[in-house]
Amino acid sequence: MTIAVYDHAPKPPGSLDPATTITAVVELSKRTWLVGGHVPGLERRPLKKTEDRAAGLLRILTNWRKRAEQAGRSIAHIVVAFEAGRDGFWLARWLRRTGIEAFVIHPSSIPVPRGARVKTDRIDTGMLLRAFSAWLRGEPDACRMVAIPAREEEDLRRPSRERAELVTERTRLRNRIRSLLTVHGLSEINPNSPATFRKLEQLRTAEGEPLPPHARAEIERLFERLALVKNQIKVIEADYARRTVENKRVEGEHSFAAQARRRFQQLVTVTGMGAATAATLVAEVFMRNFADRRALARFVGLTGTPDESGSRRRDRGLMKAGSARVRHIMIQLAWRMLYHQPNSALVQWYRDRVAKANGAGRKTFIVALARKLLIALWRFVQSGQVPEGMRLATV
Repeated sequence: MTIAVYDHAPKPPGSLDPATTITAVVELSKRTWLVGGHVPGLERRPLKKTEDRAAGLLRILTNWRKRAEQAGRSIAHIVVAFEAGRDGFWLARWLRRTGIEAFVIHPSSIPVPRGARVKTDRIDTGMLLRAFSAWLRGEPDACRMVAIPAREEEDLRRPSRERAELVTERTRLRNRIRSLLTVHGLSEINPNSPATFRKLEQLRTAEGEPLPPHARAEIERLFERLALVKNQIKVIEADYARRTVENKRVEGEHSFAAQARRRFQQLVTVTGMGAATAATLVAEVFMRNFADRRALARFVGLTGTPDESGSRRRDRGLMKAGSARVRHIMIQLAWRMLYHQPNSALVQWYRDRVAKANGAGRKTFIVALARKLLIALWRFVQSGQVPEGMRLATV
């Protein structure tokens, strides 16, 4: 038995009969939700506002079903869509548990008029409903849907994303401490050293005076926050280290958690692959289903941006429309592979291309190497196919 990990983004069902289907869209906001729809048997498109969120939405849909039945229509399906955003995917999972088919629309796929336009929730709901209705009729380009992950799939991404935010916060705090010290002529002091915090009392400014009391108090508080952030990063990395050597079963041999753990352990055997990088790649990429390598590269944004018109053909560089988090990690990993995997076929391909260009285009070719490396690692975790010449370590 195998489990289904990250579903493909859904395609238009094509089997829904508009005469027996209630089509609804929801414009989500913090306090109120605006629900618009097509209801069989009603001439006008109803538009309702609710402050009860999910309970209010269910009440509106139930009322629309009763009105359609009163108009002599038999309702076989209710389909609901909303844009992906701050509320995540909980609503879609909740609706599906209640027997309502739910879809999540990619916000950038909704066409909007160019230039200045009037923008209200009512207008946005109408645009969303038109695009969703066209998609249900079988027009796949009317809008794009995103895959709805299960709770455990979504939770798998949390540690790596939290660590990335903590690393950013660590850098910000260090830079802030360095700036405050530089204001007093102490630019040579290293804020990364634990000894700096201990000797704040002995520090003298460029004028030979002790640090002013308020500046010193602020720096001390910054050091305290920095220590907290460092400890939290260590906790996450300790969990990575535990998972690296953990061999026990997790919720059965074919469970989602077990598959994620096995793929993580598989990746960390690649020489030069850190535990944090492996965890991020598993959570963000390698537990998803992709139709082919092109779909994988598009998801990460490691594809070109063609610009064609008539006889003109040119490329405007990297698309950068996919996951920026994974794209940055893969480019950093590609640079590391040059040192840790000098005999691999991919690194040799990169060095050959750079040599033929007389050393030019190193950054351009490193992006190409990152794309090839991503595809090679994807095949490695999917089928166990080791990239040619790649060195593996025993964990």
